[in-house]
Amino acid sequence: MVVATGNADTTVGHGELIKAVDRALTTHGRALLTGPAGSGKTEVLRALTEAAALRHETVLQLAPGAADRWIPEAAAAALLASVPAAALECLSGPQRTAIALLRRETDAPRVGRDHVALRLAVVEVLRTLAARGPVLLALDNAQWLDAESTDLLRFALGLTPPRVRVLAAECVQGGTPLSEPLCGPDTPQIRVPPLGTDEIAELLMRRGLPARLAGRIHQASGGNPRLALALGRSVAEAAGSRDGGAHHADPLPVSGQAREVARRLLGVVPVQARRTLLYAALAARPTTALLRRAGRLAAEAELAVAERAALVTVEEDGTIRFMAGALPTALAADAGWPERAAGHAALATAVDDPVQAVRHRALAVDAPDQALAAEVTEAAASCRRRGQRALAAELGLLAADRTPYHLPGEELARLVAAAEDAGWAGRADLARRATRAVLARDASPGDRVRARLAVIDAAGQALGALDETFAYAMADAEGDPALQAAVRLRTAWKHNLSDGDPVRSRDAAAEAGVLARSGGDQVAEAMALTVRARMGRILGDPDAEEILAEALALPAPEVPLGMRNAPQYLAVRHALFDDRNADARRQLLVLLPAVRRTGSAEDVFEVLRSLTEVELRRGRCAAATAHARDALELTVEAGLSPGPAWYLAALAEAMGGGFARAAGYARRGIQASEEEHDQVFLSRGLYVLGLVELATGEAAKAVTTLRRVAELEAAQQVVDPSILRWHGELAEALVLADVPEEAADLQARVRTTALALGRTSVIAALDRARGLCLSAQGDADAAVALLEDTAQRFELLDLPLERARTLLALARVERRRRRRAPARAALAAAAEAFARAGATPWAELAREPSPSSPGSEGGGGARSLAALTEAETRLAVLVAQGASNQEAAAKLFVSVKTVEARLTRIYQKLDVRSRAQLATMLRVG
Repeated sequence: MVVATGNADTTVGHGELIKAVDRALTTHGRALLTGPAGSGKTEVLRALTEAAALRHETVLQLAPGAADRWIPEAAAAALLASVPAAALECLSGPQRTAIALLRRETDAPRVGRDHVALRLAVVEVLRTLAARGPVLLALDNAQWLDAESTDLLRFALGLTPPRVRVLAAECVQGGTPLSEPLCGPDTPQIRVPPLGTDEIAELLMRRGLPARLAGRIHQASGGNPRLALALGRSVAEAAGSRDGGAHHADPLPVSGQAREVARRLLGVVPVQARRTLLYAALAARPTTALLRRAGRLAAEAELAVAERAALVTVEEDGTIRFMAGALPTALAADAGWPERAAGHAALATAVDDPVQAVRHRALAVDAPDQALAAEVTEAAASCRRRGQRALAAELGLLAADRTPYHLPGEELARLVAAAEDAGWAGRADLARRATRAVLARDASPGDRVRARLAVIDAAGQALGALDETFAYAMADAEGDPALQAAVRLRTAWKHNLSDGDPVRSRDAAAEAGVLARSGGDQVAEAMALTVRARMGRILGDPDAEEILAEALALPAPEVPLGMRNAPQYLAVRHALFDDRNADARRQLLVLLPAVRRTGSAEDVFEVLRSLTEVELRRGRCAAATAHARDALELTVEAGLSPGPAWYLAALAEAMGGGFARAAGYARRGIQASEEEHDQVFLSRGLYVLGLVELATGEAAKAVTTLRRVAELEAAQQVVDPSILRWHGELAEALVLADVPEEAADLQARVRTTALALGRTSVIAALDRARGLCLSAQGDADAAVALLEDTAQRFELLDLPLERARTLLALARVERRRRRRAPARAALAAAAEAFARAGATPWAELAREPSPSSPGSEGGGGARSLAALTEAETRLAVLVAQGASNQEAAAKLFVSVKTVEARLTRIYQKLDVRSRAQLATMLRVG
């Protein structure tokens, strides 16, 4: 018996659930929390009991264990042991004797115990406590209450006042809750839902676990907090045992505590149901019909039991889906080889896909078989033609395992092909496994290079940890220009992505092009020219477009290195940079089905990324959000690097979802990119975070974040401002943070470059910041004229969200110079544009301010605040609320000297001489 004690982390992701339970307790006096083991019931109950204690309620807590269910009156004894001694003083002699006997002896039925006195004693104790104030009886693990305690408590609760409330948490696996006799049939039952990906990420970060794998951990855990934490610890332990940390594509280790949690979840169903679940775990696409054909004749009934236990869901068409990805792994691991082999053999005769039939037949044996190995090899080739490159890699490895020892050449060829398939699919785990096998054999230098290149191709954004792989690949490629070109081409990608050095990337690409030309590889030559054009754009090279045209002119019917590296795709990116959004979108919609057919998850992600960015530029936030969601799901399913997907989710949320969610995604993406040394998407994640901070009025934070973007881009020698358009946001943040001189300098420098390169939309964004700067300097007429002209330019460029943001800035300027009608007109136009685009958080910013809000036209204090900049307004409010200069400096992220200078200007503008006068003026407003 355990009486619940101890501290734990605050409940994550259950805020609304806690409110719902609290309402049920208030309305009904009873509430029952249900859900599978590890779903968070204990944490929710703990949060509610802590809240009750803070309200000075008496809280009685019970948490029986499995063994207590068979000990009569064990729970009642533990409950009475936790009651304050003062509450027992009201009892009669027989009642005290009954309680004393119960406390001393709880291991067997008691002969001669006065059960009536015991029942009355419990009633009197509860009444006494209720007379002092509300009482909450909290029962965790209510399914383990012994029958005698349940009967005793039900009797006592039936005679106590309504001030005694009951909250029970029970691991219910379908059917009637075991604690219903205690709580009553009309008690509200509230099921604890699984956590979402964001909540799993927060849970992992609080425990110092690898949050960048939150998507995959969420998928593997099904949102079960206990299983998610166990998986996170397993990943952390596995990462600590090797250099480089956990890779985003590695299988999650279902070992140690994670395996025990999975076993506990599976242990609630009978053995026969678990055997049926094993067959479902072994099948690639399990259905009830397939399991029946495989000999599980009672599949529907056994799966119904598992479905009630929240282990699987069975769709209307019979498709079976495990609620947590770790469950099939645990089922297969716990089954012995004979049981797994029998399952595969049965499935081999039941599946209707020839590829899967061959796969199951190969998995049903563990001895070499030349004919079977040849069949599996042909199945892998079939998958390759279908674009199922990950499955092709798995089959290739299986074919190599089944190849007889006297055919080492065939085995080696199958391993190399498996490595290349894995590299194409982004499956770093399979690529490394195949490559280790290749390097352990008498492989030619060419085969060793091909295998190592597969590891590089599968690494995604995490190229920074592969220096040795690059070095060995280049050494093995010596004397073969085609192989050397392939290695140098990937080196060029690494210099840009991980090293942040476009000059070295461009030079490596030029060398790769020369080697490819001498080796007669036109595809590699086109790829090398593409890298040169991409780096040239970054560096502001005027020849970049000519180089791209040269790459496009080369014949490239097949793109073995991925569409994302092809000149056709770079042409789309350039169209996006040049604000030719309709052209970019049209080309992307042609590319999307093509890349889906190739089987390259990286290619599909890249096209989805560009579609998201294009749709946002076109003011179609709903479409952009859908593409970003698809990209995030693909990242989790395919095991891609998470940084780019979280940047994309942050960008979509920042424009069309919610600023808080956008900031969460951005921070997660920043962390992932830092861990993988991905300089490109680190800048992008920081940019979105800075944009959110700017939009939510945290100008000082935005300046800090966006300055970091500026530093990264300077280190990467980025010249062209149209690629990542942070310049206008930083200039605007500097104006709002009352650093106009730095803002003016930034605008002048970037304007010169943008004019030279013809980047008109970048100039327009700078002019929006310049208009705000003119307003802060007191030249409101010039500010209004510039902002009106800028809004028109954005309209001509077909950038509706940028136009709406400019109208929002115009409304603020007009409001500051007390021109109500123009301010309202600009605000209404901005709100309409944001609403039309589906830019929900921005539409909220464009709502008409209430008359009492700072900066509105109503009230004397508001009229006075209209003369201040936004930075001055925030300081004025803090000072009026009693903040010292030091406190205000800390909250605004500025120096005390800046606060003093800004406060002097505030006094001058408002014609006040003291903090007291300032506070009085604002109170009058």
